Amino acid sequence: MRLGDLTMAKHRFVTYGWDTKTATPLDPVGRLVYRSNLLGADQRITNTGGGNTSSKVIERDPLTGSEVEVLWVKGSGGDLRTSKRENFASLCQDKVIGLQALYSSMPNRGPKSDAEDRMVEMLAHTTFSLNPRASSIDTPLHSFIPFKHVDHMHPNAAISVAASRNSAALTKEIFGDEVVHTPWLRPGFELGLEMQRICRDLPKAKGIIMGQHGLINWANDDLECYELTLSLIEKAATFIESRYEANGGHAAAFGGQRHQAIPEAERRGIVAGILPWLRGQVSQRARLIGTIQDDAAILRFVNSCDAARLAELGTSCPDHFLRTKIKPLFVPWDPSSRDVSKLKALLSEGLDQYRQDYASYYSRCKRPNSPAMRDPNPTVILVPGLGMIAWGKDKSESRVTAEFYNCAVEVMRGAEAIDEYIALPQQEAFDIEYWLLEEAKLKRMPPEKELARQVHVVIGAGSGIGRETAHRLAREGAHIVAVDVSGEGAHATALGIAEKHGLGIGVAGSGISGCGPAIGLQCDITSRESIRTMLDQAALAYGGFDAIEITAGVFVPSDVTGHIPDDKWGLTFSVNVTGSYLVADEASKTWRDQGLAASLVLTTSANAVVAKRGSLAYDASKAAANHLVRELAVELAPLVRVNGVAPATVVQGSSMFPRDRVIGSLAKYNIPFSHDEETSGLVEKLARFYAERTLTKSPITPADQAEAYFLLVSKRLSKTTGQVIAVDGGLHEAFLR
Repeated sequence: MRLGDLTMAKHRFVTYGWDTKTATPLDPVGRLVYRSNLLGADQRITNTGGGNTSSKVIERDPLTGSEVEVLWVKGSGGDLRTSKRENFASLCQDKVIGLQALYSSMPNRGPKSDAEDRMVEMLAHTTFSLNPRASSIDTPLHSFIPFKHVDHMHPNAAISVAASRNSAALTKEIFGDEVVHTPWLRPGFELGLEMQRICRDLPKAKGIIMGQHGLINWANDDLECYELTLSLIEKAATFIESRYEANGGHAAAFGGQRHQAIPEAERRGIVAGILPWLRGQVSQRARLIGTIQDDAAILRFVNSCDAARLAELGTSCPDHFLRTKIKPLFVPWDPSSRDVSKLKALLSEGLDQYRQDYASYYSRCKRPNSPAMRDPNPTVILVPGLGMIAWGKDKSESRVTAEFYNCAVEVMRGAEAIDEYIALPQQEAFDIEYWLLEEAKLKRMPPEKELARQVHVVIGAGSGIGRETAHRLAREGAHIVAVDVSGEGAHATALGIAEKHGLGIGVAGSGISGCGPAIGLQCDITSRESIRTMLDQAALAYGGFDAIEITAGVFVPSDVTGHIPDDKWGLTFSVNVTGSYLVADEASKTWRDQGLAASLVLTTSANAVVAKRGSLAYDASKAAANHLVRELAVELAPLVRVNGVAPATVVQGSSMFPRDRVIGSLAKYNIPFSHDEETSGLVEKLARFYAERTLTKSPITPADQAEAYFLLVSKRLSKTTGQVIAVDGGLHEAFLR
């Protein structure tokens, strides 16, 4: 059986996904996309956003009609798993090859030279058919290798070999003459030329282990290239696992276990208690969103004897440390003590030292034209007994950061099993991290949205004003904790946000790393215990929270005698007043620990200042809520701004107006209707009636209220606190007296 023919082989370390029936009808670029998606779907093959694929395809020039060879290669940014045709750059292959002559004529050319960086800009001049997708820095590698199809992956197994002290010898031992080792060289023209030389001088070679970096291989058939990629990874992984098992396996990994993991429930409780405080510590420059990981693999690493030594070495693959920084922060806490105050002290000391170390690293390695030093706080924090905390500008970034450090741990495990792990030298790492081309890419990114980096807890998000507010805040970049007494309703809102703004969603009780831009949680705000549990779940999902919008409320009409039962009176005040107080009281504990400016918005009502027959309990409770806004603004200042939104009657989209109440109101106001009418028609009649009582003559909608919530929690009204904004269409009866 040839090396690449894995269709009949059993795969332990990769997933074989090629389906001939799916691939055959596709055009050459479609097959490239298909191959790329398959490779990117298996994180053992490459990490999120990592790796490149290419195919050289004969196309017709749109101007001359003549045939031309076109290099289709994954463009700058993007992810192989989700890439589509538009994510690939298309370049005239002969023009890219022609750039070699231009490069050779440049003075002072060489690795990391200005000449090499200028060549990246020249790639734009080789674009085929006005394709707007920018080329990546790996393009010369794919072009200069004289084969039709090229895969460049970042498999943990291959990087383990690449990050071993004796990488060249191990490459020879594992692959023989089919794979060649080349020392670390930053991706670009020089590395592409070196690969061209290897292909010319070593015709038996089918791939290259790039020192500290990854694997690249090639073939003249795309299926053969795909199968070769899998076979090489399988070979490296098989070699590593045989050594790993021979050396004691999990029990002996990373020098054996020094600590025991804290049981899950207790562990999560400790993490929830310290996370907001820690978020405040690492968010001194800009707010960060956290991801917690405490699965068996990461716990095995942080609890090990060698964890501190290996963590200090930092990561190897450039894709890894661009997210995880030069190294993580390892906290030498003894989990058997359960001493959380000691843990916080060690974290404080560690963060101070980390910032100093990072500043020294920057000062020691910077070039005359280096960009200014970036945030010196760690993006990965490792704590024995607890696991890993990763940070990023949003949930997606913190999840990818966690994923990349998991890859780094797996690389260290493999390298230590077969040899000795070595990291990329700090100067080389710095030159990648502060590469001017990388800085230019960062500057090209669109500006952050107004509520980016923030976490907003919307209570009552299962329907009506709350659901609309959650969606409104999400559009401005906020992460949403959708909360409702109905867990199903909260989950539905979170799912709707996730579908619009990104993949991934958390559900009530799901815990930690699985959530995306929104999470749905159940909570009864009349119970302090339920509130605390919900806020802790929010902290576990995102690291903390920045604002709470309470839209939950209850309306209980008087009975036929004109009175309201005592229990209904109590329920009304429990939800509309006491619930808001309990939420504020519990949230204030977290906000004080977090130490970041926060915002709280309550929902009152136009009824708070307008006495009406038949809504005694509701109106009185909303009057109390009005004053609660002012009291809380005083109590929680200066860290927390507290405001209120006072809607007039919102009928459309409101859970407080079921069909029975709508019919009752229509009858009360002598508005003609038929019991056979659709609910939507009845609602519209009642909404129009209420609208006619206002100065603007327009129905009040949940979207109108959501806009007020957004304004109050944004920087646009950053000096406003203790105020209640009326959104009632101009209800003159509610004018303040």
